[in-house]
Order: sequence, then C-alpha cells, then structure tokens
Amino acid sequence: MSAVLESGCADTKVIPILKERGQREVFCGLTGIIWLHRKIQDAFFLVVGSRTCAHLIQSAAGVMIFAEPRFATAIIDERDLAGLADANDELDHVVRRLLERRPDIKLLFLVGSCPSEVIKLDLSRAAQRLSSQFNPGVRVLNYSGSGIETTFTQGEDACLASLVPTLPAAQVEAAPSLMIVGTLADVVEDQWTRLFTEMGIHNVSYFPPRRSTELPSIGANTRYLLAQPFLADTARVLEERGAQRLPAPFPLGVEGTTAWLKAAADMFGVSAEKFDAVTMPKRERAMRALQHQRPQLEGKRIFFFPDSQLEIPIARFLSRELGMQLTEVGTPFLHKQHLAEEMAMMPAGIQISEGQHVENQIDRCRAVKPDLVVCGLGLANPLEAEGMTTKWAIELVFTPIQGYDQAADLAELFARPLNRRMRLVA
Repeated sequence: MSAVLESGCADTKVIPILKERGQREVFCGLTGIIWLHRKIQDAFFLVVGSRTCAHLIQSAAGVMIFAEPRFATAIIDERDLAGLADANDELDHVVRRLLERRPDIKLLFLVGSCPSEVIKLDLSRAAQRLSSQFNPGVRVLNYSGSGIETTFTQGEDACLASLVPTLPAAQVEAAPSLMIVGTLADVVEDQWTRLFTEMGIHNVSYFPPRRSTELPSIGANTRYLLAQPFLADTARVLEERGAQRLPAPFPLGVEGTTAWLKAAADMFGVSAEKFDAVTMPKRERAMRALQHQRPQLEGKRIFFFPDSQLEIPIARFLSRELGMQLTEVGTPFLHKQHLAEEMAMMPAGIQISEGQHVENQIDRCRAVKPDLVVCGLGLANPLEAEGMTTKWAIELVFTPIQGYDQAADLAELFARPLNRRMRLVA
C-alpha cells in the first residue's frame, strides 16, 4: 500500500487529499446496465461473461421471472476458456437468435467482462462485424464493464463514451445548444425541460436519450452540463467532437441545483430577474421540504467510503444544507477539473481520500465512530454487526436524487437509516 497527501486548492482553501492504493471493495461496471437499460428504451445489453456475471445483474435488477428485460448474458463456459470452441462464432449465433426474437432492438451493446478480457475476446472487432451485418436496422457497439480496475459507475461512463462517436455532427452554422450528460430518471428530465423552457432555453437535449434513434447532434456550438460526476471519459470524447463543458457544481440539493442551472442561464443570456422568477418558487419549496429533514441530520457525523464518485457532491449537500459533520469523504477518483466548484464549497479542514485501501479506511472509520457510514453492500453488513449505522451507496445511483423536487428525497435517504437505528435501540 502507498498513501500520500496531496494538497488540492479550491479558491483560497487548501484541502489535503489522502491518496490510497490497496485492497478495494466495489461492484463492477456491469451494474450500470441496471439503470442504462431502463433509460435507453430500444437498446439491449448483452454481457459476454460468466454465470457469476449473470447472477450479479439479475440480483441487482431484481427482475421478476415473467419479465423480459433488455439485458442478458452470453455465457463463457469451459469450452471457450479451453479454446475448444470458437467464441466469435458462438457470439454471432447468440446475437442472431437474440435479434430474431427481439425485433424491437435498435441498439445492441456487447459488454465486456472480466472473463471475456481474460480470454482476450476482441469485442470491438465483433461489434464492427455484427454492426455491418445488421445495419441499418441495428447498430452494434461495445464497451467494457469489467471490474478488474474500475468502480461500478464507470460502466455508464464507458457505455456513453462508446456512443459519442455515433452522434450526428451539427451544422457549422447551427445555433448554440445545451446537452445534459448523464443517465437521469425521466421525471427529472421532464422537470428540467420545463425549467429551461420557462427561462427561454429551448435547444436542450439529453444524453443518453430515451431512444437510440433520437441521438442529439454535436459540434462546436454545443455546450454541455454534466449531471453525474463520474463521466470523465464521456466528457473527454465529447470535447474531442467540439463540445464545451459549462463548469458548475452538480445538481444535488437546492444550492447545487441552482448553481448548475445558473451556469446554463448565464451561457444563454438569461437575465438574473428571469432566472429568479423561474427558479425561486422551486427553491423555496425545496428549502421548506429540507427543513423537515434537518432536525434528524443536523450535527450527525458521517463517514463516506469510496464507491460511486458521488461522494463529494453529496457530502457538500449534507454539510451545507443539512448541517451534518463530515468525518471523512472517500471517493474512488477525484477529477479536479470537474469537481473544482464542489471542492470550493467543501468545509475547511475536511479529510478527503482518493482511491481505496479498505482495511486502513475501516480502521479510521472505527476510530472516529461516526453516526452514519456510507459504503458498499459488501461492507454494510459487517459494519452493522459492529454496531454502526450504514447507508448503501449504490442506492444513491438507483434513486432519482437530482434537482429541486428530489432534494428532500435525497435527504431522506440519509435520515432513514438513522431513524431505523433509533427505533431498534428504543
């Protein structure tokens, strides 16, 4: 293990960052399929992996036996691992059967896994081969959901990055447009569309879209806002296509959502008076809703294990809007550029750790004895057995938490385990 302290500057504050490398405890990127397949309604995700991969996705999705989800696993078995079968021929056969059975599929993702990477199965070449075979009816793309070196939210990042090259090019003389980047619940998109429309911002698209046939165009006049902090590769390839990011905090809580919307409003020339007239009713209602949760959370001490990359924006929200005390905020990766605005709003003296050495972090967590621990499922039960109160980090990705109307819901996710603990000890 190696751990080094690095100073990160945000305005005039210097926040020490503890960088750790060691044992990791996290879901793999295949988990992202659970929310991606719900979002892109004509896409299908075919994992090329083992039965373990299949069990993981089924367990995470909670799919009923009679449901017909838009994901599946092409099982790599002993014959493939031993080189006794041609994995590419078998994959082609599985894809043909799938598309015959599901003619509604317009976009097929071949998702790599640890097993497919171990046997060096070239899914990029397979996607090109299959795409040429089934175009124009079906586009076939690939990305890696392997958990060997990634955290689980990077599955979405890899998926969206693979989709960016297929976005149509905008006309050179096209008017400026706004792209919201990151998988969101439909209800959140609808809320934001209404706000943008009321502000007079009409040329707004969402990536990923609800249908793969509705991909937004992109070019030098495209401005984009990140809705999720874990989309570093997606942002990079968007900028290679000419898009420009609007720096902003992430839209969590009243403060973050307001600053995020203001970045778009300033870019598109919305006056301060118009912005306040549109957003103020939502802001006031959200702040009133948060006041109901604040007594349960104010003063409570919280420890974040690194898991989703949502940790820093959520910690900022809990600290500034609900009065929680941050003992340590761990994140798998800290993108200094994308999180610059968030870091500027973090309280002075807070301990931030990047990367993971799970044993050392558990020791620090035990030492500070927080009221609430945010961690992955693999750590939650052991920590609960030690008497700690935990919050599953993965629930923060599965639940709509962005925007004004969801601010109180986000706060309740943290109040709920504390209330449960109070009832148990009463």
